[in-house]
Amino acid sequence: MAAAAMASAAERAVLEEEFKWLLQEEVHAVLKQLQDILKEASQRFTLPASGSGGAVKQENFVLSTSGTDQVKGVLTLQGDALCQADVNLKMPRNNQLLHFAFREDKQWKLQQIQDARNHVNQAIYLLMNRDVNYQFKTGSEVLKLMDAVMLQLSRARNRLTTPATLTLPEIASSGLTNFKPAGGSILHNPGAMFEFGNQRYEVSHVHKVECVVPWLNDALVFFTVSLQLCQQLKDKISVFSSYWNYRPY
Repeated sequence: MAAAAMASAAERAVLEEEFKWLLQEEVHAVLKQLQDILKEASQRFTLPASGSGGAVKQENFVLSTSGTDQVKGVLTLQGDALCQADVNLKMPRNNQLLHFAFREDKQWKLQQIQDARNHVNQAIYLLMNRDVNYQFKTGSEVLKLMDAVMLQLSRARNRLTTPATLTLPEIASSGLTNFKPAGGSILHNPGAMFEFGNQRYEVSHVHKVECVVPWLNDALVFFTVSLQLCQQLKDKISVFSSYWNYRPY
């Protein structure tokens, strides 16, 4: 019995030293790695300027839709603003070609890009909001920090992967187009009514078009890798709790 107790005490001492090393060394190494990754992600939102005026360079992207050629177009993105868009729509019944474009004096600010940038910057702030010599005292302190960082990264990722859609009244009031809705129907909903050129129209078909924005894809990869690092650190800290009946952190 005495030998077993001594072995248990020795094992406990070893585990406590390992846990102390984890808090003092490995946690800081992971935090530094996270900072480097998220700074790279943040730089993806800082786009190159064009010309001496310092304006953000415009990028053109081809819109595509799977399984049909009824919708074709090109949009122009300037930072977090959609500044131009040209869309050709082929009517399903008579193959009539309709052309739509943004007004030249209007831009559509993409709030989801602004929000994602703000969330990643907040995550960086959380990681750097400590002196370089700061020492974590408990595992729960690290878990709390990881949860806060992961919350910001999850929000950033969700804002890019699940963009918001606008209702017909919102689009009409934005001034981007020259049509007005009838009633409060939701955009993308068959049966929605709107007016254009003093004529009344009903939405009969819905087509979803997409384009790939490479620098946003890069940011999503950085978010995913960072979330994995946070979870791995949380898992390592949580493993130690299985060796004690009480929570030593």
